[in-house]
Amino acid sequence: MRILRLLLAGLVIVAAGFVIAGEQLSGTSADAVINARLTTVRAPTAGQLTLEHRLLGSSVAEGEQLGSIDDPLVDNIYLNDMIREKAFATAEVDRLSTVIAAIEQSVSDLQARSERYQQQRILQLQAELRALTFEIGAAEARGDEAEAAFQRSKQLTDRGLEASASFERIRATQRVAAQDLESARQRAAVVEIELQAAQDGTFLGDGYNDAPYSEQRISELTLEQSENQALLNAEKEKAKALDNRINVERLRVNRLASSKLISNVDGTVWEVLTANGETVERGEPLMRLVNCTSTIITLSVAESVYNRLKIGDLAKFRVSNDQKVLEGTITRLAGSGAETIYRNLAVAPSERHLQRFDVTLVVPAIREDPTLACAIGRTGRVFFEARPLDFLRTLWL
Repeated sequence: MRILRLLLAGLVIVAAGFVIAGEQLSGTSADAVINARLTTVRAPTAGQLTLEHRLLGSSVAEGEQLGSIDDPLVDNIYLNDMIREKAFATAEVDRLSTVIAAIEQSVSDLQARSERYQQQRILQLQAELRALTFEIGAAEARGDEAEAAFQRSKQLTDRGLEASASFERIRATQRVAAQDLESARQRAAVVEIELQAAQDGTFLGDGYNDAPYSEQRISELTLEQSENQALLNAEKEKAKALDNRINVERLRVNRLASSKLISNVDGTVWEVLTANGETVERGEPLMRLVNCTSTIITLSVAESVYNRLKIGDLAKFRVSNDQKVLEGTITRLAGSGAETIYRNLAVAPSERHLQRFDVTLVVPAIREDPTLACAIGRTGRVFFEARPLDFLRTLWL
């Protein structure tokens, strides 16, 4: 029995030594930290800063307003110039519209005057034609009388009963009567031509060519109206273009005069670089936020462990003071002295960390765990190989 006890004690000692050696010799990290990328909120415009009251570490949602910037001295000279130019264009449009309306009224009055003139001219010519008709009738009667007197005087002269001087006087009277009749007929023909032309809208007479003054003036005003209408259309297009440019410039000025600071990630406030009420410049960094959707595990290992690792290897992460063991994957092996890669991360490496070899691990379960998703700075350990007591840990979990 004593020998059996000694054998059992020896086996226990050997097993304990194996477990202790396995636990200590398995690949583990010296330190592991839950880390995440930082994003910098910059001033979109220059002006006076107003920040919402937030404590460091407070949560923010993507699209949430963090503050605002107001610039009472925003440059709006160009906008004012265009507004003044638009006012000039509008005044010119009004002026041209008034001129065109006045021309239209003048043309309307002249057209009415021309119509009245045409009507009166036609009546005048008709009256002249009737008068000439009566004059032709009278000339025909005088001609008939002169022709009869001429025939009688010729018969008497042929028989020697009348002196030749008397015959010549009567013959001259007969010829004058014939000429008067022909003159009256020609004047009637002229009046008929003028009447026909007036009825067709063409006027013949002294002082004008084919139209009275009113119609000539209508032609001049119509040409002037066309020119002013072209100018009016051009000014309207100019005013329309100015409206579009003013709207664009007004939006630009409004954006510069007042802008909002919006969170671009779901995360927490990590660092505030300015104070409420400060005057900031465009592009100046104002605040840094932790992007909680980019959570990773940063750690360092000994050189002997580092040289056995490769990207894509599986590893296990256990949070300190917690029995949870989470599966992860190696995504980056940065080696020793990897200080520069932490410039955009929330937690910087310690001096001891930089003396070892840097490894980055992605653990999807952390991003899905609300208690760990944004637990930046929480520490733990990472194991790269199986350990003798893993089965007990599995039973415990």
